[in-house]
Amino acid sequence: MDTKPTPEEVEFLKRAYNYFFDVFDEVFEDSFWTKDPYYRFSRIRDAFLVYSELLEYEPIGWIIEVVKKVRPRMEGELSKEFVLFIRNLLIHFPLFQQWDDVEFNKTLINWSKPGRTIDRFLTQYSGHHEIKYRTWNPKKKEMTYASINFPQGYEKNLVIKLKDVISEKEGVMFSLSLMRSILNSQIVEDGPRSEEHRI
Repeated sequence: MDTKPTPEEVEFLKRAYNYFFDVFDEVFEDSFWTKDPYYRFSRIRDAFLVYSELLEYEPIGWIIEVVKKVRPRMEGELSKEFVLFIRNLLIHFPLFQQWDDVEFNKTLINWSKPGRTIDRFLTQYSGHHEIKYRTWNPKKKEMTYASINFPQGYEKNLVIKLKDVISEKEGVMFSLSLMRSILNSQIVEDGPRSEEHRI
């Protein structure tokens, strides 16, 4: 029987977790939102990228399957499929320099070949009703409210803006909070975690 994590996985998990938590902490500072839009965009993209790589760790997949069964309002789907949709959009279409500029349509998504991850996600979820969430920020002792607004259509030339699907500030803070809750399921603590969450 395989033991998880393997030494190779431990090496990657430590580096990836620490990097994610560094970005997470930065995003949740007020000063982050006064920085240059391209800098913010780059750091947000980094968080989506590293989390997406962590999804390859098998026990995280197990947790997401449990979340899909026991948590309400598509939390499991948002923890994986939605994150991968945004990740793939940002990595495969490096045509933009800030969150509010990202736009796409079915023609652009399928320029090379239809039926890939982004196309499948939009085909399945376009027209889905809006989902509203709130997350608690213990450091600032306040709620953050966010909405996921799935595109109401996905036709050939219909332009969809990422900012209309999920807002840069509240939407990203919600997304990173959701990612963190999934990642925290794999942390075994011997004592209190440091403020920086490093492992």
